[in-house]
Amino acid sequence: MNRLTVAWKALIAALSSRAKAEQIAAVLQGPALPKIDTEAKPQPREPRAEPPRPARSEAVTLLAALQREARLVDLIMQPLGQFTDEQIGAAARNVLTDSRGVLERFFALQPVVNQEEGTSFAVPAGYDPARFKIAGEGTSRGPLEGRLVHQGWQATSVKLPAWTGSTDSALVVAPAEIDLTP
Repeated sequence: MNRLTVAWKALIAALSSRAKAEQIAAVLQGPALPKIDTEAKPQPREPRAEPPRPARSEAVTLLAALQREARLVDLIMQPLGQFTDEQIGAAARNVLTDSRGVLERFFALQPVVNQEEGTSFAVPAGYDPARFKIAGEGTSRGPLEGRLVHQGWQATSVKLPAWTGSTDSALVVAPAEIDLTP
């Protein structure tokens, strides 16, 4: 904007508004403003950092889901001495069924070895000890022949929900429940 245009806009603003006139007078009487370098290239703005999300461990998120949907923590933390084995078994059946649903939804669990337990299994040479746990006398790196004792489990995906709560409640597994009925 050239100086004549700025002066004209300042004049119009000062004539139409007392507040604008006072602002213009304050600028004219105040210290000199720094010179604006019209040839300088604008500095690139740094991307606006998103505010940090409240910290919550994925383990707490999983535990909270197992409590919310299956009441797993309630079953585990409940003193069981006052209940019969039948009562515990009946409660555990529902908790286990609902826990399975949570694990399937969050991790899409599949067997590491898709073969019936108790059948013969050939462990490949150079096997990964995180995939195959060897028991017995076979200590070499393979190939090994044995009996499949447990098929193992692996997550085929991980879909844990993102925490959106406050920092103060990041470690809450289950909120306290308050009944206000008389």
